Amino acid sequence: MKRSEAFSEHGRQAIHIAMGGFALLLRYLSWWQAAVLAAGAIVFNGQVLPRVGGLRLYRPADLARRFPLGILLYPTSVLLLILVFRERLDIAAAAWGVLAFGDGMATVVGTTIDGPRVRWNRDKTIAGSVSFWLFGGLAGAFLAWWCRPPDVSLSSWFPIVAPFVAAAAAAAVETIPIRLDDNLSVPATAAAALWAMSLMTDDRLRMAATHAASAAPMALVLNVLVAWIGYRLRTVSRAGAACGAIIGSVIAIATGWQGWTLLFLTFIAAAASSRIGLRRKTLLGIAEESGGRRGGGNAFANTGFASLAALLAVTSHAEETAMIAFAAALAAGGSDTIASEVGKAFGRHTYLVTTSQRVPPGTSGAISLEGTSAGFAGAIALGLAAVSLGLVTREALVPVVVGATTGSLVESALGATLEAPGVLNNDVLNFLNTAIAASVAVLLASCLQ
Repeated sequence: MKRSEAFSEHGRQAIHIAMGGFALLLRYLSWWQAAVLAAGAIVFNGQVLPRVGGLRLYRPADLARRFPLGILLYPTSVLLLILVFRERLDIAAAAWGVLAFGDGMATVVGTTIDGPRVRWNRDKTIAGSVSFWLFGGLAGAFLAWWCRPPDVSLSSWFPIVAPFVAAAAAAAVETIPIRLDDNLSVPATAAAALWAMSLMTDDRLRMAATHAASAAPMALVLNVLVAWIGYRLRTVSRAGAACGAIIGSVIAIATGWQGWTLLFLTFIAAAASSRIGLRRKTLLGIAEESGGRRGGGNAFANTGFASLAALLAVTSHAEETAMIAFAAALAAGGSDTIASEVGKAFGRHTYLVTTSQRVPPGTSGAISLEGTSAGFAGAIALGLAAVSLGLVTREALVPVVVGATTGSLVESALGATLEAPGVLNNDVLNFLNTAIAASVAVLLASCLQ
């Protein structure tokens, strides 16, 4: 496969941005009509585009693999948005706008202005990330308004505020140093943020704001103190302490002392398991970095989804469902850490979950009988704690434990296949673990009702 014209990244991004204009049609199309057109775009990009001069849009990596991954994933993501949000095409349109204009302008500005770099990813610039947020937010806001459903009651702030929040979340994800294609991660993040905010109601938001004003001072003092103690005991780094204090404050305000207690128990379980067999793990070179101290990324990866679920519990009318997601996410984060650390410390035989091939302890995606058993026991213990604290009902215990166990197994499978090539990293895997656990728990709980 040869390219007839010189490749231009700016030219490619111009097409990337221009394709977002088709989102305007979602105002006039039914979901199935839009899905047919998106499927047609996949076929066109794969079969017709290379024959009509489209090779100039191929990056060197596309030519090497003989197919344009990003050019195919773009319409695939649009199709998935339309199928998932067929009743809310305004969400699909806004997420599409964030992908087209946010991601596109981030590349254009980032490759044009060589300014300060993002600290955790030197390939990304601050100017590019700001451009992502600004242009993605503007495009998302316009498309959310343009495609607003006439038969759905929306808060007046949603078409304006939600797209900018979604663009900020997607811009942050875009800076994570992984090889997962932005055409997948960006629209998925934006759509998830938009959907979550679509559940929030004005009356619940007012009540939450009033409560937060009175509860925030005590929550902040308590969590800063706990974070400082954790840092002094060398269980968290400075970034981990700061991130933990923020997440702890959010959860304390949103769920009260009961939710904060479950978070604290999860942290204690993770910190204690990291110290188990530390000498052996150190000798094998598989101990956590910095002597087991948890960093900011690890703190958010394991408890960030739970904090988002906690926010939904107080800002939407889906409080019971959100609390199941909250409990399952924390149980998944804690039990997965227990399984990993106990497995590395005491696992006699470790195997890849995908192939059953025996591998050394500490291999990404590896599981052991000892670690898996400890993780399952941890999920039960944290689930029982959630029930005892009144966060979820007894009927929700099974969904919480099943969700946590499922999330851990899926994370192991993803780790065995996608971590080594750099498509995902450990923090992203941990976040996906908690998100999958919460989703499975909520789905199972709804089926058992």
